[in-house]
Amino acid sequence: MGGVLWSLEAATEAKHRLYKRYFDAWWPILLQPSAGTGRSWSKVTFLDAFAGPGRYEGGEQGSPVFTLDRLLTHGAVDRMNLSRERVQLVFIEKRRDRYEYLLGQLHDRFGPLEHLPVRVEVHRGEAGVDSERILTELGAWGQPILGVFDSWGSVNVPLELMRRIAHNRASEVIATFGPNWFSRREDLNSDILDAVFGGRAFWAPAAEVEESDKKWRAWLEIYREALHRAGFNFRLQFKVVPHTGQPLYLVFGTGHEKGVEVMKEAMWSVDKSDGMSFKDPRVRNAVALGQGSLFDDGEVIDPELLTLVQQRLGQGAVSLEQLGQWLLLETSQWRARDAKKAVQDLHGDGRVIIPAGRLTKASVVSLR
Repeated sequence: MGGVLWSLEAATEAKHRLYKRYFDAWWPILLQPSAGTGRSWSKVTFLDAFAGPGRYEGGEQGSPVFTLDRLLTHGAVDRMNLSRERVQLVFIEKRRDRYEYLLGQLHDRFGPLEHLPVRVEVHRGEAGVDSERILTELGAWGQPILGVFDSWGSVNVPLELMRRIAHNRASEVIATFGPNWFSRREDLNSDILDAVFGGRAFWAPAAEVEESDKKWRAWLEIYREALHRAGFNFRLQFKVVPHTGQPLYLVFGTGHEKGVEVMKEAMWSVDKSDGMSFKDPRVRNAVALGQGSLFDDGEVIDPELLTLVQQRLGQGAVSLEQLGQWLLLETSQWRARDAKKAVQDLHGDGRVIIPAGRLTKASVVSLR
């Protein structure tokens, strides 16, 4: 069963770096008045459905604590019009001992929760069973929701819940698969997998994959497709590779290009000096160098980017602008502006053809 606390895994620490950057950007986008209309959302809900006890054995903060802390101390807090009616954070924890420990951690760090300028709800429950009911009771539907379904063990969140969030205005989800999920998939309940992936016909092909390096790629792609069927127009899936230990796997779903841009900018703002990186499932042979030095001196090009660009050009010639949009919306970490640098590098090696003259957004690029 395990104790109340556990040690902070390197993969979790790496993931937390990404979360902090993304949440820091997400709050002001939703809560500050729009530059175009001057309006903003009347209610915003953050859901951490696998909240945990709020702390690790080494004293490190868990996601409920650092999420609330960074919101209350955010640099834009004076412009976000925080109120208990407008902003709510929901934390769900299944185990009673961890639920009680989390309550204690939040009270120790922030004092009485009812005195905070935002509403904080801590519930004892199961993510896949209770999330929708709790969101309904809190009046979250019809306004933006960020649902974080971050389980180290089995993923048991029904696709129907993901579908409802996908069709909810300006809402997004993050789902993770722990490092051992793919190797122990055979131990999981097939009925649960039916609910998570939308039916046996959708996940059965991945269950047949034996080679470990192909297995995680197959399952992530199938889950990405499931989120597409649920209604998320844009999905990112990637492997978070820590400096030591096992990686974990993350899928992000959003209905807006802006969400994709913000998530990718969060990736690029994360400190990767210790070798942590993000890897795209479709790249098998390229070696990820870590984005800390990428493009800094105009010479270092990550081979993953070059591999992906060549794969796309292998499907036919496209304009530089179209290539940039493909990188933004269909790859794990690359941005539209990375297309030009990659094309210039590949052209210098004689691997692509570009029109004579200045390389512009309209320039059509093709493989040689």
